[in-house]
Amino acid sequence: MAISISKSYYWKGFRDGMPFILVATPFGTLFGVFASEAGLNIGQIMAFSAAVFAGAAQFTALQLFQENAPTVIVLASALAVNLRVAMYSASLTPYLGAAPLWQRACAAYLIVDNSYAVSIVRFEKEPSMTLRQRMAYFFGSVTPVTPTWLLASYFGAILGAQISDGWALDFALPITFLALIGPMMRTLPHVVAALVAILVSLPAVAVPYNLGILIAGMAGMVAGAQAELMLARRTT
Repeated sequence: MAISISKSYYWKGFRDGMPFILVATPFGTLFGVFASEAGLNIGQIMAFSAAVFAGAAQFTALQLFQENAPTVIVLASALAVNLRVAMYSASLTPYLGAAPLWQRACAAYLIVDNSYAVSIVRFEKEPSMTLRQRMAYFFGSVTPVTPTWLLASYFGAILGAQISDGWALDFALPITFLALIGPMMRTLPHVVAALVAILVSLPAVAVPYNLGILIAGMAGMVAGAQAELMLARRTT
């Protein structure tokens, strides 16, 4: 009986995660195309997508690869972009922290924006869910996206290999970043963080090894956090 209930929660998570295929498909394809344009072969592209499994971090690393940044800067920048996942993990710990180690390890790998968003809403909405049901729902929510991202990356890699250099697709990568950032501008702290990062990044271009990206990112995060604290004080 308990297993059948857990299965029902898995399929609930699966259904809630299905709409995110519409996002994963084009961005996974774009990553495959851009990575191919940057000189990566299909095996490297697939290993990249499977190992990192984080769209924004992958695009960041790819951009820095194209600029011949040192490997340590590429890794640090990708990690900085993905710091939000650490906050997602902390937020999910009260709900999933008692699970066996192997389940927590798998969940940690599979935490992405969509799996966190739908899961935390469900867990808060149904506090009576058991640990087994929560894990089933979480894994169900990310099941549609995981193979979609990998297949889309593969398709993009194949497609990118057929595109002529004369198409000059380099401009599309920064445009993709703009498309990723735009929908995130939902609150004043988000806008403050973006503006401060932009302002700091302009003079920081002179910093060697592309460290200006990390400096601007840290400045933006600090500014956004301070703006959020100021708003919280005003509402209390």
